[in-house]
Amino acid sequence: MESKKFTGVWLESTNHKDIGSLYFLLGVWAGLVGAGLSMLIRLEMSVPGVLLGDGQLYNSIITSHAIIMIFFMVMPIMIGGFGNWFLPLLLGAPDMSFPRLNNLSFWLLMGALVLAVFSNFVGVGPGTSWTVYPPLSVLGHPGASVDLVIFSLHSAGLSSILGSINFMTTVKNMRGSSISLEHMSLFVWTVFVTVFLLLLSLPVLAGAVTMLLLDRNFNSSFFDPGVGGNPLIYQHLFWFFGHPEVYILILPAFGVISHSSLYLTGKKEVFGALGMVYAILSIGLIGCVVWAHHMYTVGLDLDSRAYFTAATMVIAVPTGVKIFSWLATLSGTYALFQPLLCWVLGLIFLFTIGGLTGVVLSNSSLDIILHDTYYVVSHFHYVLSLGAVFGIFAGFCLWWPMMSGLLYNKFLMSVVFILMFVGTNTTFFPLHFAGLHGMPRKYLDYPDVFSVWNVISSWGAVISIFSFFVFLFLVVESIFSKVGVVFDHWGGVSSEGSCGGSLFNHSFQSSVFYSFSLFK
Repeated sequence: MESKKFTGVWLESTNHKDIGSLYFLLGVWAGLVGAGLSMLIRLEMSVPGVLLGDGQLYNSIITSHAIIMIFFMVMPIMIGGFGNWFLPLLLGAPDMSFPRLNNLSFWLLMGALVLAVFSNFVGVGPGTSWTVYPPLSVLGHPGASVDLVIFSLHSAGLSSILGSINFMTTVKNMRGSSISLEHMSLFVWTVFVTVFLLLLSLPVLAGAVTMLLLDRNFNSSFFDPGVGGNPLIYQHLFWFFGHPEVYILILPAFGVISHSSLYLTGKKEVFGALGMVYAILSIGLIGCVVWAHHMYTVGLDLDSRAYFTAATMVIAVPTGVKIFSWLATLSGTYALFQPLLCWVLGLIFLFTIGGLTGVVLSNSSLDIILHDTYYVVSHFHYVLSLGAVFGIFAGFCLWWPMMSGLLYNKFLMSVVFILMFVGTNTTFFPLHFAGLHGMPRKYLDYPDVFSVWNVISSWGAVISIFSFFVFLFLVVESIFSKVGVVFDHWGGVSSEGSCGGSLFNHSFQSSVFYSFSLFK
């Protein structure tokens, strides 16, 4: 009876740590579902020919994989999980500005996940890809499946908008009097810019999918060229959201890496800290004005292509500033080998590869050739699948002892890193070559000439999935072994031993002391 009462209180809680923990649980569950869908994709692509038996089913799997990974795995863990847990602590605030709104944001996201999953079991499924382009999503998908996806995006978008208002108000109004903007933690800066981008771009997506809903069900013609509409309007609206979304996913990981580099080196601030703040702001600003580099093949005029090429290349400058600042922070110090160092260096290396292929694709002449090939798939997975996910693992390594009061097995975490690094590179690096040879994405079947790259890639996916299950075992082992870490009032480790309490039992006071000692 007591456990039921405790669970009910936890689910209804307005405490930022409890809600952050719920976001973590949601993100991990969604990550398992999304990873399972990705394995189905790689299973289908492991041999030429049709394995799953239905192209519509394959397209629905691709759609659900993208939506679940983006909206229900990376965003909830990065912003909802780490953001809720650590933003108030790093600001010296007792809680978020609107605690009940915080709780509502989580449950709206839970409802959105239910809608996204069940859309696959209605009608023929949403085989539109996550972009939901018309006229495919209007004429090619009768039934309620795409409508459920649209309602899911609405609910997830409303959740993110409410959460963004909460985060921005907390940073503005509940910051400690001793913490000025220029002395604010880099993680707080990245979350602040992230929620600003969400608040700016999500209403545009909401308008686009609402028009899509009206076209599907109420005989409007926003995107029907036969009666004066234009499907390119949807693409402009979608990518005005879609490109800032890329930075929404990766910016909090940048903040985690900045904090991790401080923890590893013992330095008081990242090399060129003010420059890092300006780089974060620049990425957020420029990221809003480059959306049409996703649309080079729609017939843009030459001047527009030249502008979007130049503006996209300019983003490489503040991103490069961040890479070199992290390397400068890590250099010149004697860092002990530990899993956190592996995840930090892994993210820097892999995100750099993704950035270099992004510079290639920013050029409109090259992108017209490579557009919708597996080269593009490799590019954005190196940035997101490898960049954001490695950032999540780095955050776990850095903050798990603080969140739970428990230690994790460092040897097992090193094994997870090696398997994940080998697996993800084996999955996505060969697909660059498939794309350069002209293999289109989202196709169910392919000629034998592409089979070697796809076979290698599918084996890499198996290794990646195995590493994920090793990680889950590590977390369970950490909880049930109950080997705890006790912090003194200055944040140092004073003793280790049996930790008899339950999960997430670390005291608020110790959390505050620890966070301020690490991140002045």
